[in-house]
Amino acid sequence: MLTAYTSDEIRAAERELMSRLPEGTLMRRAATGLAAACAGLLPRVYGARVVLLIGAGDNGGDALYAGADLARRGARVDAVLAGRSAHEGGLGALRRAGGRTLDLREAGEAGENVEGDAARLIDRADVILDGLVGIGGSGALREPYATLARLSARASGIVVAVDVPSGVDASTGEVGGDAVRAHVTVTFGAVKAGLLIDPGASHVGALSPVDIGLRPWLPEPGVTALTGPDVADLLPRPEAESNKYRRGVVGVVAGGDRFTGAGVLTVGGAVRAGAGLVRFASAAEPVRYVRAKWPEAITTILGPGEGVEQVGRVQAWVLGPGMGTGDDAHALAASVLRSDVPVLVDADGLTLAARDRSLLRRDAPTLITPHTGELGRLLGVPSGEIEARRLHYARRAAEELGVTVLLKGSTTLVAEEGRPVRVNLTGTPWLATGGTGDVLAGIAGALLAGGLSCYDAASCAAHAHGLAARAAAGDPRMGEAPIVALDVALELPGAIRALTAGA
Repeated sequence: MLTAYTSDEIRAAERELMSRLPEGTLMRRAATGLAAACAGLLPRVYGARVVLLIGAGDNGGDALYAGADLARRGARVDAVLAGRSAHEGGLGALRRAGGRTLDLREAGEAGENVEGDAARLIDRADVILDGLVGIGGSGALREPYATLARLSARASGIVVAVDVPSGVDASTGEVGGDAVRAHVTVTFGAVKAGLLIDPGASHVGALSPVDIGLRPWLPEPGVTALTGPDVADLLPRPEAESNKYRRGVVGVVAGGDRFTGAGVLTVGGAVRAGAGLVRFASAAEPVRYVRAKWPEAITTILGPGEGVEQVGRVQAWVLGPGMGTGDDAHALAASVLRSDVPVLVDADGLTLAARDRSLLRRDAPTLITPHTGELGRLLGVPSGEIEARRLHYARRAAEELGVTVLLKGSTTLVAEEGRPVRVNLTGTPWLATGGTGDVLAGIAGALLAGGLSCYDAASCAAHAHGLAARAAAGDPRMGEAPIVALDVALELPGAIRALTAGA
C-alpha cells in the first residue's frame, strides 16, 4: 500500500530525524538522491546544461547542493536566485563546484531585463530543477516565481520538481494559480498527499520517491492508495463449496424510457466483475435490452409507482443510473433504500437524494458514487469548487452525509469517516465517456454483494475499472484508441485475472 502525508506530518518527522543526525545530513541525503535522479534523465552529465530555479527555503538548498554534485561531474549549472535570500551552504557549494548564479533581485534593481535573462537560460537547459517553493507553500505563486513557472512550462528541457511542484499544495493537491508542471517530481522521505490528488497530481509527472530515513517517525497516514497486490488480497473468490447465492446476489435498479442502455452497462459491470447472480428491475424497455445482452440476469418489469419488494432477496443494491428523477423514481428509490442491505447510489439516485437527503438516512451501509457536479448538488457547493478541493469535499461529504463516498473524476477518491482517504492510481483519460460510471457502479455492487465493505468495494472497483479501461484503450507506447463503456465491462475478467495471477 502506498501511504501519503501532509506537510505538517512530514516536517514533524524531519525534526525528529534531524535531532538524531549531524547538522545538514538530511539535506545532503535529499540532494544526493535528487542529483542521481537528474543524472539518470540525461544521456550524459558532462556538458549538460542544468538550470536551478531557487527560492528562499530549504527546498532551494536541496536544489543547490544537487546542482553542485552535477557541476562536479561536468555539467554547466546556472542557478536563478528568485527569493529574498538563498540557502548559504548550498549556494557556497554550488559556486565552489563552478556553478554560476543569476540573482533576479539584483538584476531587477540594476534595471536589467530579468525575464529575458532567465528565459534564455531556461530555454537552453537540458534539465530545469524547480526549487522555488517547498512543502510549506500554499496559495498562488508570487512574482517572480509565477513568471519562472510559466517560462519552465514553455521550455524544451526536462522539468524536475524538488519534493513538490511549486504552486501545488503538498497536503491537499490544491493549485491556487500558476504552478510548475514537472515531467518528474523527486520527493523526499515519503509521498505527499497533494502529489496524488488533482489538480496538483496533474503537475507531478513521474513520481520518484527518495528514501531519507523518515519512515520510523511518520504517523498513521491520512491518505493511502491500494496497489495491485492489495486489491488482489481483498477481492472475493469462489471456493469449492461456493454457489451463486454464496458468491453474492446484487440487485440493480437502473435505466428508464430515456436512458435504456444504463441498465445494460450497470448489469454488465456486475456480471463481468463476478457477481454470483444479478437481479435487474426496471421498466419494460430497459428490461428487454438487458435480457438480450445479459441473459444471465434475472429480470423484473416494474410498473409506475412499484417498488422492489417482489424482486427477490439480494445482498446489495445498485440504485440510480438512468432511472429518472420523477415522483415514481423517488418512490422506487425509497423502496430500495428502506432495505437492510448495502446500497450503492449513483447518477439519478444522487439527484433524488440531493432533493431529499432523508433518503440517505439509513442504518445499513450506503455508498455514493458522484462526480463533482452531483456532489456539488448534495452539498450545495459549486462543482468547480469541489474540483479545486477534491480531498476536502470528499471528506466533508462522508462526515456530513454519513456515507462512504467514491468521488469520480481525474483523481478518484474514496472517503469514509474515520478512515484514510484512498486515492485510485489506475485509469486513463479515455474513461471520460458516457456510461463508464454505470459500469463502475455495477462492479462495486458486485463486490458489495460478495461481502466487501463499502470502503473496500469502492476502492477495489475503482482500481479494477481503471485497469480494464487501460486494457481497452491500449498501451500508450504503442498507440491508444477511444473506448466506449461496454469495452470496459468486457475487459474486466482479464483485468481481474492479471490482478490475481500472483496472489
